Amino acid sequence: MDKKETLNKLLKFRYAHRGLHDKPTLPENSMAAFKRAVLEGFGIELDVHLTADNKLAVIHDSSLKRTCGIDLKIEETELKEAQVYFLEDSEEVIPEFEEVLKAVGGRVPLIIELKTEDENHEALCLRLMKALKGYEGLYCVESFDPKAVQWMRNNSPETVRGQLAGALKRGGFKMSAFQDFLLKNLWVNMWGKPDFVAYKFEDRNESSFVRFKGAKFLWTIRDYSDLKKAEALGAAAIFEKFNPKDYE
Repeated sequence: MDKKETLNKLLKFRYAHRGLHDKPTLPENSMAAFKRAVLEGFGIELDVHLTADNKLAVIHDSSLKRTCGIDLKIEETELKEAQVYFLEDSEEVIPEFEEVLKAVGGRVPLIIELKTEDENHEALCLRLMKALKGYEGLYCVESFDPKAVQWMRNNSPETVRGQLAGALKRGGFKMSAFQDFLLKNLWVNMWGKPDFVAYKFEDRNESSFVRFKGAKFLWTIRDYSDLKKAEALGAAAIFEKFNPKDYE
């Protein structure tokens, strides 16, 4: 399957942000949330970090404080050590990426967000592509870090890659004004040449996103009416905190 066909298939799905979670008992980025998304037929958006023992941990934050209540950094922790702690008010633990691949088994597509830290983009990308070798399901890779997107362009050009972006500093993201300018205006695309842009839904009227000619994803949508607005723009929706099937 060529990239254009893969991308067209990816765009036909709705994506459960960090799995189809129902906090706190069904936490984000948990095996239970991923299995629920598969059962409902939704694609899955998830996050991967590189641990101290070169494993892929599926978790959003680098710090375990918010999700596990412990002041550790996942990049400085071995996966087994991190899995001692439960996610939120559940008995779920931080999944290993290969465990998620096995559970999903290609039944729904994946949006894999590369969570880089301390210039580890090359090591993270290499480890991810090793894990994905032989996986036959639909997937794409995205990142806020243009260095990771550029690495994918140079080293795995056959993989569908995307640039995460938006007016991020306005939304509370910690970054310099220069980084915010590059991301908001999609100037970072000159390095990574992404196949798609995943843009913050609230910033969808920014001229750079409106003018972008490639495939579009919009995140994170928390209302069914907004999901329909995103789809009316021709974008694939990444949603959370509701089940679209409850409205149809």
